Amino acid sequence: MNTSKRKVKQRRKSSLRFWIVATFLLSIIYVWLQQKGDTYDIWPRTNVQEAVPITGLHPVVAESEKLLVRKAARRGIEVVITHDFRSIDEQDALYNQGRSLSGNIVTNAKGGESYHNYGLAIDFALRTPEGDVVWDMERDDNGNGKPDWLEVVELAKELGFTWGGDWANFPDYPHLQMDFGLSINDLKRGKRPPDTH
Repeated sequence: MNTSKRKVKQRRKSSLRFWIVATFLLSIIYVWLQQKGDTYDIWPRTNVQEAVPITGLHPVVAESEKLLVRKAARRGIEVVITHDFRSIDEQDALYNQGRSLSGNIVTNAKGGESYHNYGLAIDFALRTPEGDVVWDMERDDNGNGKPDWLEVVELAKELGFTWGGDWANFPDYPHLQMDFGLSINDLKRGKRPPDTH
């Protein structure tokens, strides 16, 4: 009997070890698939909310854009928003510029890979007193000794934007975005920031 009890105990231990190892391995596989963005096909609706089609700027970004333009105007700087929400097709056309289309390369982001495609980014320029739209980072039209461009960037950062000019790999000086802590992969999987900040 003693031997029989020992065998039962060993089987239970062996079974418990099996389930612990199996659970651990499944957890590793799930995390790996989640990082790749492939879990939706295996476990639908577990980590993805239904994505509503995006057709414009996120409300917080839109309000911050208006505030940026007003605050800059108080400093004597006229900001022109040159791009905001951009569709996937528009992004692909911009990506193809300088590649399969004529012109200079202006982005490394294909359709779906830009925060513009999710209504979370804007691009800006400055309007001179003569009415010209410029991307001149040295101009000081308000005469306070600071480049107007960098004053706008400073205001944008105060409002919660990050500036593409801070990017090391491919600086994008007109670009401002609010990512709300979401990566492009998060956005591709349907995650969206809340409508309020």
